[in-house]
Amino acid sequence: MGPGNRPLDMQWLEDFCALAETGSFSRAAEVRSIAQPAFSRHIRALEEWVGVELFDRSAHPTELTAAGQKFRPLLLQVLADLEAARIKARLAHAQEAASLRFAATHTLSLMFFPQWLVNLESGLDVGAIQMMSDSFQACEDLMMQRRVQFLLCHRYPQSASRMDELDYPVAKLGTDVLVPVSAAASEAAAQPAHALQGKGSMPLLAYDGASGLGRIVQHKLRHSPELTLRETFVAPHAVLLRSMALQGRGIAWLPDMLVREDLAQGRLLRAGGPSWDVPVEICLYRQPNAMSPVAERLWSVLGQAPPGR
Repeated sequence: MGPGNRPLDMQWLEDFCALAETGSFSRAAEVRSIAQPAFSRHIRALEEWVGVELFDRSAHPTELTAAGQKFRPLLLQVLADLEAARIKARLAHAQEAASLRFAATHTLSLMFFPQWLVNLESGLDVGAIQMMSDSFQACEDLMMQRRVQFLLCHRYPQSASRMDELDYPVAKLGTDVLVPVSAAASEAAAQPAHALQGKGSMPLLAYDGASGLGRIVQHKLRHSPELTLRETFVAPHAVLLRSMALQGRGIAWLPDMLVREDLAQGRLLRAGGPSWDVPVEICLYRQPNAMSPVAERLWSVLGQAPPGR
């Protein structure tokens, strides 16, 4: 028996698995919902394709030959890999079907993106949208892997990011301010529990290394040598630092859009004067190469020329 020249039929592989599982041609044919004569022809055709007998038909129930025993686990792995490939291909298709794919830092995905999207949709039929919300570092990685078309984030021109260093096109959408805040010293006192003045070190609620806001705050603090702060809590997200600030755990530089109502209601107080504020931009980076038509239209709506013009 020599290997056949005919193409491999994927149904033969499923038939092989059914027979190896049941040990019965009639039962396996029933499981596969085909007539037994056709099922037997499939098994024989597979054996011809492989070049050896895979089943000992003299045994009852039918057993795998030594070759069949070697063939089975490898075949099962191939079928598992094919199924995984099919799932991944469908996921990739679903991702590609999204006409716009954004990565956004956590705070902006919650506090800025929804209303900005409403305004955007009033002048542009954007279709399906995929949003990935993560740390700034993770969002940068998504951009560099071309898994998203746009990155929405805070930007501080004095402290360049990888997007700036690699000259990714960027559009300014608005402005924000990082404000140092603290809980009140007491319910009766209109003074912050922790203030950026006086002697001694003050507790800092800090961003971790993956945070873009953390990079911006660190740039500010490096240029304020007269200030002594000790990190008492580190987290990746401004929302979590806000919760800790509300508990009186220390000073946090938080986006004004996140704490504006807290300041108005007195739940948080400014921990320092305006000189401690950090003005930042709200920006949208785009892929430097050509994107889908709707993504290019979005960029045009923002008043930006395509890269290279």
